[in-house]
Amino acid sequence: MRIMGLDFGSVTVGVAISDELLITAQGIETIRRKYETKLRQTLARIETLIQEYGVEKIVLGYPKNMNNTVGERAVKSEEFADTLRRRTGLEVVLWDERLTTIAAHQTLELGNVNRKDRKEVIDKIAAVLILQGYLDFLRHQRDKIGEI
Repeated sequence: MRIMGLDFGSVTVGVAISDELLITAQGIETIRRKYETKLRQTLARIETLIQEYGVEKIVLGYPKNMNNTVGERAVKSEEFADTLRRRTGLEVVLWDERLTTIAAHQTLELGNVNRKDRKEVIDKIAAVLILQGYLDFLRHQRDKIGEI
């Protein structure tokens, strides 16, 4: 089984895929579109990647506000999650992604990636961080069950 992580932005979607053991997340690509509301090609690419990697679940970044309220971007993510569920038939988990983009920027800065190149990979890195957070949560849950 593999899980797909998505960082859904206004004109990009960062994509990450887990390994089959659900231990690590790897960045796959950034899907770009010209207009925020034009999702047909984006959804088709996601469906292709689901088939290619044998994905059985999707983790979608959920950009809640720092005070834990749901803003406009979070509502758009909820709508995108519903669309993904209908199109793919897969479970879609909304995963709190607060500070993920900041962490992705810091990771790239520490790696001495120049600003121009950062723009090309930031969404993919954010998707990796979202998915890795979810995978770590799953592992923690399994470890807790093992202690009982």
